[in-house]
Amino acid sequence: MAAAVETTASIPNGSIDPEKAAAELSSGLNQVKVEDGSAPTTTEISNGEKAVEEPAAEAADGTTTAQIENHPVPALSATLKLPRTAADGLIKTPLAEPLETSQPVPRAAPSADQEAKYAMLLKNVCAWTEIPETSAKGSKTSALTDSERMFLTRDCLHRYLRATNWNVAQSETRLRNTLVWRREYGVEKHSKDYISIENATGKQVILGWDNNGRTCQYLRPSKQNTERSDRQIQHLVFMLERAIDLMPPGQETLALLINFAETKSGQGATVSQGRQTLNILQNHYPERLGRALVTNVPFYIWGFFKLITPFIDPLTREKIKFNEDMGLHVPREQLLKESGGDVEFEYSHEEYWPALNDICELKRTEQRSRWEKGGKRIGECEAYLKGGVGKSMAEREKEEAMVVNATTEPSG
Repeated sequence: MAAAVETTASIPNGSIDPEKAAAELSSGLNQVKVEDGSAPTTTEISNGEKAVEEPAAEAADGTTTAQIENHPVPALSATLKLPRTAADGLIKTPLAEPLETSQPVPRAAPSADQEAKYAMLLKNVCAWTEIPETSAKGSKTSALTDSERMFLTRDCLHRYLRATNWNVAQSETRLRNTLVWRREYGVEKHSKDYISIENATGKQVILGWDNNGRTCQYLRPSKQNTERSDRQIQHLVFMLERAIDLMPPGQETLALLINFAETKSGQGATVSQGRQTLNILQNHYPERLGRALVTNVPFYIWGFFKLITPFIDPLTREKIKFNEDMGLHVPREQLLKESGGDVEFEYSHEEYWPALNDICELKRTEQRSRWEKGGKRIGECEAYLKGGVGKSMAEREKEEAMVVNATTEPSG
């Protein structure tokens, strides 16, 4: 995977045209897919030894774990000439891709009962034509947009089912509420220019991936540069969306790395902001937090955590770890030095912010192109949308129909 990425810290000045770049990359992406077979492959791991990776069993959506792990190199990283590890020197932009050793843990295939509940939820959601524009009673309704339909992936529906313990009615209600919230909150309307001031000092940084391929999102409260406002929470949501953009095929969760070093009283979130953030994460980003690593917690922040702990659901609480060695969870080659890694990082807003948004815009353009090619289906597979070698819904349905036809044709 590394061979296709240019490991240099330079990046073109200014922003690039995502659609043009995506078109230029399409042939390269297709070539990588052709070359990515299911035979055992040899991968060099960090200590210089080589490990043989055997093909894995097929998951419920027809994608094998080997296909997920050996996903194609995002050639757009080479276009942006992003660095890859600490070995590339002083880092001022996001990194290009996860290490080969950072592999998602395949999720167990759903049971027959769970698949039946998913099918029921999918049927119900596919019947939606309009949803309210706001959460106000009697709000005007309007048709689902293409971006909202693309949001409703198979994996998305599964996340809401898991979050409700596979309750179809509750999942449908929560999904609808999330779409209304996204409209009302303006998730897709908060532009990079509007949010830019909030990240001018690098108080949030998305850089690298953990041992399981989770995007690493750093929260650095000591870099706080703005007065408390709604835009601070909008900034967090914006960065969550960018972390999701950068998740590799087969991974649907992120890693939050919160370092309170040098944080002064008043720089952290208020209890009200904490509760608002929890509400957004738990209700509208269910099953998205893989782990949260919190270090250098001052005494007054401990008090804050004690106040908000009752509002954190038990499953989320289990994922929060305090004062652990972050190098146990994130490869040190992709971990900031301030967090115990080897990456020498210097935040330059003029370099980092355009680079982050360029690569995310390119990835979204690629995903939109694949979704349209697959027929603009609700329930599409995220591994396919993210450029893995998983097949689209239409392709899987065609293959299933061929198998059925072959078994029902009279012999002789």
